[in-house]
Order: sequence, then C-alpha cells, then structure tokens
Amino acid sequence: MLCLRLVCQRTSPMRFAALDVGERRIGVAASDELGLTAQPVGVVERSGTERDYEAIRDLLDPIAPAKIVVGLPRNMNGSLGPSAERVSAFAARIQEFLKVPVVFWDERLSTAAVEKVLIQADLSRSKRRRVVDKLAAVYILQGFLDSLGRAGGG
Repeated sequence: MLCLRLVCQRTSPMRFAALDVGERRIGVAASDELGLTAQPVGVVERSGTERDYEAIRDLLDPIAPAKIVVGLPRNMNGSLGPSAERVSAFAARIQEFLKVPVVFWDERLSTAAVEKVLIQADLSRSKRRRVVDKLAAVYILQGFLDSLGRAGGG
C-alpha cells in the first residue's frame, strides 16, 4: 500500500489554526482536516481584549482546531523584544479562553514575504491591506505544517 508518511502516522484528522497577532488586526488561518495545507479564515479588527477573544472563538469554533499556532515576532537576531512579549501574553490568554493548546512559530518576515507576493501580483495598496493579515497567518501555519511533514507527524 502506498501512503504518505504524514497521513499514515496520524491516527485521526487533526486541524490546526494560526494567528498573526498585530496591534490593529489579527489574521486567522486554518488547516485542512489532514493538516497538510493552510487556508485563510478571516481577520479580526482589534477592538478590545475580550471582544478580540470572542471574535477569534467565533471564527475557530466551526474548525475545532487541536492546536493554535501563534506567530512570534522575533527580532532579526532571534531575540524577543516588546512585540514578542505582547504576543506571548496574548497567546497565554487566548489559550486559557479557548482551552486549546498554543504553540509558537517564528514569524520573522512573514508579513514582508506576503506583501512582496501581493505587490508582484499588482494588488493595490488598499486591497493588500485587506488581505495581508490573513495571508500572513496562512504563511505562518503553512510553515508549521511543513515542519510536521519533515519531522514525521504531529
């Protein structure tokens, strides 16, 4: 029987979600049921901590992720600065609120990489602004999912 190592090693479907936590918006992405590909889910416009958690819950409830991957904004030298501390605190609170384990993924340059692709696609600045956050979450999640394939499973 021919099978993909990643699929065969998992005993049941497992979905993941990702958050790209910014000061104004939070990009949300989710994996397919096999945990192989990432797709955009939406963007939460920040309006206050409790409302932000509720909006994320509303987006993720139908998905029921087993884990949430949160992009950790490291400095270019790998150290953690004030942004990473804010994101870490947010991740701890969202984990408690949703009762779903959170893991961090290095998101250095994720937004810049997505912006570059959107510029190459000749999207206007206003259109880029509407999609960059959720696509950054997709970028983060796909990196995480790809690492599971190389590591041999979840």
